Amino acid sequence: MPRFSYGGQALIEGVMMRGRDAVAVALRHPDGRIVWASERLDTGFHRNRLSRAPFVRGLVILYETLVIGTRWLIRAAGLQVEDEGVEIGRGSVAIMLLITLVLGVGLFFLLPLVVATFTVGDNHGDLAKYAMEGLVRIGLFLGYLALLSRTPDVARVFQYHGAEHMTIHALEHGDPLRPEAIRRYPTAHPRCGTEFLVVVILLSILGFALVGRQSPLVTVASRVILIPVIAAVGYELLRLGARHRSNPVVRAIMWPGILVQMITTKQPTDDMIEVAIVAIEEALRADGEAVPDGGLGLARDPMPAPGETAARARDAAAATATTPATAATAATAATQAAEELTAGAFDPPAD
Repeated sequence: MPRFSYGGQALIEGVMMRGRDAVAVALRHPDGRIVWASERLDTGFHRNRLSRAPFVRGLVILYETLVIGTRWLIRAAGLQVEDEGVEIGRGSVAIMLLITLVLGVGLFFLLPLVVATFTVGDNHGDLAKYAMEGLVRIGLFLGYLALLSRTPDVARVFQYHGAEHMTIHALEHGDPLRPEAIRRYPTAHPRCGTEFLVVVILLSILGFALVGRQSPLVTVASRVILIPVIAAVGYELLRLGARHRSNPVVRAIMWPGILVQMITTKQPTDDMIEVAIVAIEEALRADGEAVPDGGLGLARDPMPAPGETAARARDAAAATATTPATAATAATAATQAAEELTAGAFDPPAD
């Protein structure tokens, strides 16, 4: 078993797996092949010892998830339409990330405050106002997820989400990374980002209540400023809950997060599980970890950079892998080749 708890994210027709110092992405190309790429995380603040400190590590992971996750989500979408001559650049990624942040803060943090203010006001006391704000926030969150799940494209993403969780379950239990072994596991996982969002929403009810009655400007500002604080505390609670999942009290507290995953994860097809297998195997290799024995040895090609043909990408990887080396060195070289293919277009934006 690896020495690090791996996590991931579902993409459009693919999966991103996050390891200790790298992320690996595997996507189902429109022509049916599985293509992959990896990206290092050990740059900038990530390599600082402070980034692994309690209450700081959650913010680092949240930042990486927003920036890297959004970038690869858009890249995955772009791969599906590359044959049509559509190319998505860095500017589109930045705009999409900004829109996501503004909509997220406005919809789930400020709109509930406005609704609670106009429906309850000050006539029923602060407790009723905070309760209404919390109920509206929970209702918006669940309604948003339920509405998304009814669209065909998002439904497939939720299937890849299930494949990601099931594959991580198999890895953590030491099972071979094969579809028949992976299918024994549930689509829900206790470290899921959905569960993190549920914890954040519940913490926000308590945190905003502690702010108390303030002027409208301070009240609105507190909803925005406290988001990173609540996220940092929520991440630590999620880690604590994952370590003590056998405790019945902890299971009861975390149960709402598992229930919400009934919306955000679906049973995947075998070809989706294969994509998740490639993603976790490449994440392990990028971290220098051993890939579990008994796998299928699925065929895969390095992901071509925008505008580069798939044939050139395969030729570059083959030329690198044929130098005299051990099997482990060859795997590392292939990983580096794929990083070079993607470096120019997919490096994180400079701070």
